[in-house]
Amino acid sequence: MSKSPVLKKRKMQDVSFRGIQDFLDYLPADELVIVEKLRELIFQAIPDCHEKLAYNVPFFKRHANVCFIWPASVPWGNMHQQGVRLGFTKGYLIEDPIHYLEKGNRKEVYCKDFLTLEEINETLLLTYLSYAADTDEAVYLQKKLK
Repeated sequence: MSKSPVLKKRKMQDVSFRGIQDFLDYLPADELVIVEKLRELIFQAIPDCHEKLAYNVPFFKRHANVCFIWPASVPWGNMHQQGVRLGFTKGYLIEDPIHYLEKGNRKEVYCKDFLTLEEINETLLLTYLSYAADTDEAVYLQKKLK
C-alpha cells in the first residue's frame, strides 16, 4: 500500500516525503523505472555512497554530495522539466570531452535528462559516475591537505 506524501504549503515545493520509499511510491510508473535504473547504476559505480533525501529527492554522498536524481513529478520552483534528471553536483570538475552533460545556465551542477529507460547508456553513465566519484575523492583530499 502506497503512503501519501505529507502535503505542505511551501514556497518551492508542496510535497514532503518521509523517506526514500515514500518518494518512490509517489512516482508515476514511467519515472519510477528510470529512477530505479539510475539508483542501481549509482550504487554499482559508487558502492560506498549513502543515499539521503534532500529537497525531496535522493542525493548520493561520499565525502560530499556526488549526484542526485530529480524526477519531473517532484516540483521545484519554476523549474520545468520532463523525465528524470541525473545531476552531478560538481559537474564543472568532471572531464566531459563528448559534452554528454548539460550545463544550461548553471556554473557547477551539470545534468543529464532521461525521458525513457532506453536512453540510458549504462556503460557511458557508469563512466561518468566513476568520474564523479573520483572528483569527490580529489576534492576531499585537496581540502584535507590544506
